[in-house]
Amino acid sequence: MNRDEILSTPSMPLASPSYPKGPYRFINREYLLIHYESDPDAIRAFLPEPLEPDGNHVFFEWMKMPDSTGFGDYQESGCGIAATYNGEPCNYSCMMFLDDEAPTTGGREIWGFPKKFGIPQLRTIHETLTGTLHYDEERVALGTMVYKQEALDLNATRQGMGKLNVNLKLIPDVDGRPKIAQLVGYNLQNIDLKFAFKGDARLHLVPHVNCRLADLPVRKILYGQHLCADLTLPYGRVLHDYLA
Repeated sequence: MNRDEILSTPSMPLASPSYPKGPYRFINREYLLIHYESDPDAIRAFLPEPLEPDGNHVFFEWMKMPDSTGFGDYQESGCGIAATYNGEPCNYSCMMFLDDEAPTTGGREIWGFPKKFGIPQLRTIHETLTGTLHYDEERVALGTMVYKQEALDLNATRQGMGKLNVNLKLIPDVDGRPKIAQLVGYNLQNIDLKFAFKGDARLHLVPHVNCRLADLPVRKILYGQHLCADLTLPYGRVLHDYLA
């Protein structure tokens, strides 16, 4: 295999790349988001500079993705922090857990998503939208929301989905020293929002040493959101380079 062939390969391994080149389109991506207030000191400890907290707002999400370009059918769960970057509101991805190798590898290598293996499940049980997350065979999160009771404005919700999202991308060199240390930003594109609902929700997090979601404790539940959309995840851009 020559140099041009090597450099045109989208990902490792060469014989069967983990994921193709993007951008990546998601069809009928379904969300359960539970927004809550957490401890300000815990938020500050998780948030890398130069990001600043935007209040004490944290959100926990489940995402069911049945049709994703190159990534297939999988589910994902994790938490994010409402923050600002140079005064611009953004969402910082703090921890993510999912059940599929391709989006785990691709997410970490391209955008720096903080992904680890876990078993999330989003489903509707009678009148309750229910999300669970298992890590190492233990249930570490349970989220519930009333089912489609209060419709949201689609235009306003779509605008919110297009806000800046930020990840911390860390990749070591072969000697273990940092090779890449960046804040990476991206904005979801071509959002076709199918439905959006708001309502009462509850969230229970179980402390676990290797799945530290409960380190951002629930102080007050704000609201839940139930969304479904087609959207495109584009490549990102470097916002801040810690090695520059």
